[in-house]
Amino acid sequence: MVEFKVVISNPSDGKSKTVAVADAQAQSLIGLRIGDSVNGEAFGFSGQELVITGGSDKSGTPIRGDIPGGGKRRILLSGAPGYRPKKKGGRKRKLVRGNMITEDIVQINAVLKKGEEAGKKSE
Repeated sequence: MVEFKVVISNPSDGKSKTVAVADAQAQSLIGLRIGDSVNGEAFGFSGQELVITGGSDKSGTPIRGDIPGGGKRRILLSGAPGYRPKKKGGRKRKLVRGNMITEDIVQINAVLKKGEEAGKKSE
């Protein structure tokens, strides 16, 4: 049984809402990547789209949009997500996860995009 916490941010009012998703709804999210759009009706936002912006797995490892696949990798980072340098120019090898949503993911971050804005972007 797959279960996710979807944190949905609303940029117009600056608030966020957490929705627990399980079973068939959760299965529909598996295989999606950062930047993909999902219909918001399943999460209580009718007429709006959700754009996946990130997430993390069971151990807190962040998802990075520039790493393909769903596995974990140790890469050299100089900025977020996954590392925030204390000094300017700092780099460090850190463990991050690829941009695909798998069964190991616990939290998915998404942002609301109104239907009108979503239509403009796809044209």
